[in-house]
Amino acid sequence: MIRKEKNIILKRQDKKPILIDAFYSEYKSNQPTVIFCHGYKGFKDWGAWNLLAESIAKVGCCFIKFNFSHNGGTMEDPIDFPDLEAFGNNNYSKELEDLNDVIDWSQNYYQNNSSINTSQIWLIGHSRGGGITILKASEDSRISKLITLASVSDFEKRTSTTGNLEDWKKNGVKFVLNGRTKQQMPHYYQFYEDFKANKKRLDIESAEKRLTIPHLIIHGDEDTSVSISEAMDLKKWNPKSQLKIIEGADHVFNTKHPWKDSKMPKELKETSQSILDFILG
Repeated sequence: MIRKEKNIILKRQDKKPILIDAFYSEYKSNQPTVIFCHGYKGFKDWGAWNLLAESIAKVGCCFIKFNFSHNGGTMEDPIDFPDLEAFGNNNYSKELEDLNDVIDWSQNYYQNNSSINTSQIWLIGHSRGGGITILKASEDSRISKLITLASVSDFEKRTSTTGNLEDWKKNGVKFVLNGRTKQQMPHYYQFYEDFKANKKRLDIESAEKRLTIPHLIIHGDEDTSVSISEAMDLKKWNPKSQLKIIEGADHVFNTKHPWKDSKMPKELKETSQSILDFILG
């Protein structure tokens, strides 16, 4: 029996709250804590992420997923992007801070729960969230395993930190179309300023090279959003890492939002099995 704790609100002083889900077995003890980070224009309930959470929880892990505080969702409406002002004020530093606070929360919230091992923490990150988890794992000794799904390898060349900088600075904002929701998603110039101010910390290459923990890199060979060459870069920078290519998989492992099927597509199922083999191995 999988216990599902949905939409737990993590309140923080002088910071936006974070919405959290946790999936774990009620009958197993000492379950490792697995924390999942969604990607750009993503959210914790996107597509088939709930099915992935259940598949990992069933084998004896506490699977935690959350919405980054400035992902554009709200406590009342966590799906899609009703709060574009928050989205525009997001940046990589805030996401690293959010992840840190979720790790802290997990250790406090479950410290007296014998079902969960709060000292064994593993991270999973998808796309941009993959880059965030690489950075976090390289600087936080609490993390003992890392899995990245279709991860980016370079924040500097992403659309959110490139383009016509003069116009962006002059206007204070630039917009990116969300093809699914048809929203014009704002990026305020503070995003670029934060990146430049924290460029050294946000260097994924140097972070990957510093990793001393096991890292599983998973990427689809039909990913048109993040090139498979970025997975190859991560592997090159960290030869001890494991690289798993999912044949026929796109950027979201052949899922979509909303995902109405009760089963994962075979590409995400293969991804889930690779994760299980890695974390239980």
